[in-house]
Amino acid sequence: MSGVDWPGLMRAGMRGFGLKPAEFWALTPAELELMLGKPGGVAPLGRARLEDLMRAFPDQVSNSKDGFDGSD
Repeated sequence: MSGVDWPGLMRAGMRGFGLKPAEFWALTPAELELMLGKPGGVAPLGRARLEDLMRAFPDQVSNSKDGFDGSD
């Protein structure tokens, strides 16, 4: 099992990029990978995947004039 090299990542972020500790810890993993130039990140959302998600999670449409359907 390989763990995360936190000391190495912290050195890269704080020494290499000059981030303050709070700035480092506020980064998302995707932002950190982008800054470090890690190849093979997640591909952007394509049209086909967007349509899959839209079918799986459709927007709910309200039938009332004020936008509220009365349900909670």
